[in-house]
Amino acid sequence: MSYIPNLPSTAEMQQMDAAHHLHPFTDGGSLKDKGVRVMTAADGIFVTDSDGNRLLDGMAGLWCVNVGYGRTEIAEAAARQMMQLPYYNTFFQTSHPPAIALAEKLAELAPGTLNSTFFTGSGSESADTIIRLVRHYWTSLGKPTKSGVISRKNAYHGSTIGGASLGGMSAMHEQGGLPIPGITHIDQPYWYAEGGSSEPDRFGLECARALEQEIDRLGEDNVAAFMAEPIQGAGGVIVPPETYWPEIVRICKARNILLVADEVICGFGRTGNWFGSNTYGFEPDVMSIAKGLSSGYLPIGGVMVSDRVAQVLNEKGGEFAHGYTYSGHPASCAAALENLRIMQDENIVDRVGETTAPYLEKHWKELGDHPLVGEARIMGMMGAIEMTPDKAKRAGFDGHEGEVGLICREHCLANGIILRCVRDCMIMSPPLVISLGEIDQMIDLTRKSLDQTLEDVQSNGWLTH
Repeated sequence: MSYIPNLPSTAEMQQMDAAHHLHPFTDGGSLKDKGVRVMTAADGIFVTDSDGNRLLDGMAGLWCVNVGYGRTEIAEAAARQMMQLPYYNTFFQTSHPPAIALAEKLAELAPGTLNSTFFTGSGSESADTIIRLVRHYWTSLGKPTKSGVISRKNAYHGSTIGGASLGGMSAMHEQGGLPIPGITHIDQPYWYAEGGSSEPDRFGLECARALEQEIDRLGEDNVAAFMAEPIQGAGGVIVPPETYWPEIVRICKARNILLVADEVICGFGRTGNWFGSNTYGFEPDVMSIAKGLSSGYLPIGGVMVSDRVAQVLNEKGGEFAHGYTYSGHPASCAAALENLRIMQDENIVDRVGETTAPYLEKHWKELGDHPLVGEARIMGMMGAIEMTPDKAKRAGFDGHEGEVGLICREHCLANGIILRCVRDCMIMSPPLVISLGEIDQMIDLTRKSLDQTLEDVQSNGWLTH
């Protein structure tokens, strides 16, 4: 049920949307011809559109609705805060109870000595903050030349100028003259597409050691930090080989650069632990958070820093001339606190790690036997299916790259499930509260969509065997 009275028809809303609404990551011309899908309600792991179609949300919105839709406790917590103190800023030596309480709670949950949080409004704002923060850190230590940040090709760290520069997606760099100076990229640990004949463990080491080579090229005294997602989400749920992260950690320590973990997607239970850093057994110096922090109910993000970084900023940094109007917004902090309470009280992260993620992994990997699937990879509650015309060669669809993914996405929607396509790879990231029965439903709908996609691929003559 919509809270807009006298909801117009779907056709009318599509016309209004086409006339006045500019969408992110969307070809406006093709959307105008097709007509937008209008979502009007949601409950649990399902969303409903304006035509009454009920869809299993296999992407948790945008990787974020971890506790599922319809949690009245979060809405009520935000409403109470809005009635008491709807807004105040955290500039100029001012704070308020929700920001104080949330910062304390995050220190309790975060790995290592990440005990201090700078609040933002999103993961993109967090990425911009990180650029300035790591440079300010080294300048405060008398090393202003240590300003370069190394990231990875095909990484996603947001779509602001700073975030998109940190990310390594060429399509984003082509729009707006990116990346900005001082940011470089190394190869990603994407064994399926780029590993060739190398064994995964060897490939993982090679990719990690590319960081050391880039530090040598730039000069250690010119590098501030290396930033990476524990698992690349928007890049295609790229799960690194087991050898990758230990070697990255070794290099960062040996070469005196800050290790920054982008936990915007992986954080708050997505990998079966509170953070992806926990899953891979390392403690970052700096960590970006957002999405699952409030389960998407209100916008909020943050940058967490270790005690050694915080000590330098507080004792030597002076005024950090940076901030956002909505840093630590009271209602968003209240929503995040209630979201985290729910996750703890209902043992959601433990249940994911011990029960639902292993169950999903077993059945997701079984999709790897499908004749169209080259690899079905997964970690926790995020996974990917690589579609291929030749399983043995891990080949792409020559001359039709990206088309098969779009075909499969449309079949998924028609069958009542939302999955996302990245190239010819289907990715999933359902709400963490998904039940075992709902996992069965998700797998069945995915398999049905793959069967239909295979029929289309065969009829188009795109198989090579």
